[in-house]
Amino acid sequence: MQFNRGSILGNLPPVIKNLLIINVLVFVADYILQKMGIDLTNMLALHNIASPHFMPFQFVTYMFMHGGIGHIFFNMFALVVFGRMLETVWGPKRFLIYYFVTGIGAAGLHSFVNYLSLSDLQAQIIAFTNTPSPETLLSLVRDNISHPAAWVNDFLSAYSVNPNNASHINKGIQLANDIYAFQLNIPTVGASGAVFGVLLAFGMLFPNMQLMLLFPPIPIKAKYLVIIYGGIEFFAAILPQQGDNVAHLAHLGGMIFGFLLIKYWNSKGFGNYQQF
Repeated sequence: MQFNRGSILGNLPPVIKNLLIINVLVFVADYILQKMGIDLTNMLALHNIASPHFMPFQFVTYMFMHGGIGHIFFNMFALVVFGRMLETVWGPKRFLIYYFVTGIGAAGLHSFVNYLSLSDLQAQIIAFTNTPSPETLLSLVRDNISHPAAWVNDFLSAYSVNPNNASHINKGIQLANDIYAFQLNIPTVGASGAVFGVLLAFGMLFPNMQLMLLFPPIPIKAKYLVIIYGGIEFFAAILPQQGDNVAHLAHLGGMIFGFLLIKYWNSKGFGNYQQF
């Protein structure tokens, strides 16, 4: 397909342009296939490694899946804004390697921490099964379900009134196992890990470039933008909020692997960039 030089896509470097096209095509295909009863997200999104839905190729394919129009728009907008200059400086091959290393690295860190979290949850459920109590079950529900259904709250109330009822105990054990299955099968989608890696690289290559924020509309140097975003993601990861469905560790993973890769390139003498 040919693009006019004045067109938006025609002015983009090749890797950025093709990533943009592929992401949009996959997003449209996912929408259409859902209408036909085909769950593309279940196949291509990144699942926990202990999940029966996990496949190794999801470490790559999850980057091309998105959860909504706002999700894909802001990821692709950031990719174009920050990535085009990187590809121009590095060239298509190095930029493509960087993009996938940061995206896969983000998925790896996210999966590792999720595995540890699920192992801890499984240990809590085993402890509850061995010594069931309304207090332990209530803690499991509060820590893992942001908005419990009305029947769950009603059941917890009834269980607390009569904790020795065999029917309540069995139902509580089933609920605890359902909580584990729910957490086990939450998929992760989006190019955000790789995009945060791109943002990190932009801040390292062009640390003193002035950028204009959208909200609020104030100028800021690229290096400070990276520091602010990195700080936000770090604190959001270590102090998670109930109901927050953003994979903050994946964002941090993209930045961490991006930093390590750039440092490696620099040590080999072919990673030219300006220091912070």
